[in-house]
Amino acid sequence: MKRIGVLTSGGDSPGMNAAVRSVVRCGIDEGMEVYGIYRGYEGLMDGEIEELDRNSVGDILQRGGTILKTARSEKFRTEEGQAHAAAMLNTFGIEGLVVIGGDGSLRGGADLARRGIRVIGLPGTIDNDLGYTDYTIGFDTAVNTVLEAITKIRDTSSSHERTTVIEVMGRHCGDIALFAGLAGGAEGVLIPEIENDINELCKKIVMGANRGKQHSIIINAEGSGISSQELTETIQYRTGKDTRLVVLSYLQRGGSPTLRDRMLATLTGAKAVELLKDDSDSKAIGTVDGEIAAYDLIDALEQKREIDRAMYDLIGVLSK
Repeated sequence: MKRIGVLTSGGDSPGMNAAVRSVVRCGIDEGMEVYGIYRGYEGLMDGEIEELDRNSVGDILQRGGTILKTARSEKFRTEEGQAHAAAMLNTFGIEGLVVIGGDGSLRGGADLARRGIRVIGLPGTIDNDLGYTDYTIGFDTAVNTVLEAITKIRDTSSSHERTTVIEVMGRHCGDIALFAGLAGGAEGVLIPEIENDINELCKKIVMGANRGKQHSIIINAEGSGISSQELTETIQYRTGKDTRLVVLSYLQRGGSPTLRDRMLATLTGAKAVELLKDDSDSKAIGTVDGEIAAYDLIDALEQKREIDRAMYDLIGVLSK
């Protein structure tokens, strides 16, 4: 395989640039021409494609975001859009495509794979919601961003003896809330995978206050089933404690990637080039038990992520 392309799609995540850098430089080292595709599948259909060299990806390892930009595309969801995207790849002579993104982006790659394009998917999303990999590129950075916010919010929450609800991202996966809640010492964590018990949560806050606890931190994942505003108002009404809401929102997507995210991005990018060099079928690359692993792309997307119930229960034990 002599000519490959790389794109980033969907929500950006810290470490995407590190993955792009790895794909470009490893590809060139293998004698390939590497083309960057700007603005995801939308840019692919519009022909926003240019050849990259080693200098094109210089000084980006430590940067958040993505130099290739990213976008969501309604047009690509259609049969016509997918056919047009595949035709554009053929027009540029691109034989293999590396897609860096989350569930929707990799499913888009699977659609192209069904049209005869060799696609290698890299798990680029802060949500950590892909079932075939233990961790996704950007998750560790996002959790550390939330953890830093918890630490700072705890200072002011303690000073005012408040309860603070912190809303975090994750879509339908509670991993950001779960990991940050455990590491940040939250009194309560609400996630999509486990039914919420608001009465029990309010009881815990009141009992904690009765024994001298000055403040409480509650982490609410955006897909938990109750809006953060409603949760905040309910806690204040039922406990009588001053309760404030902090929505971290897009703050979680920014920042320089952590060591773990840089390593995961770099190693999966290198693996993608290795697979394309060997004319592999379409694959999804991730990490399992600390090792880089590749799975059939379509099969990988059928795997469901299981929440760590023991971790969730441990939060309850530690916050009593």
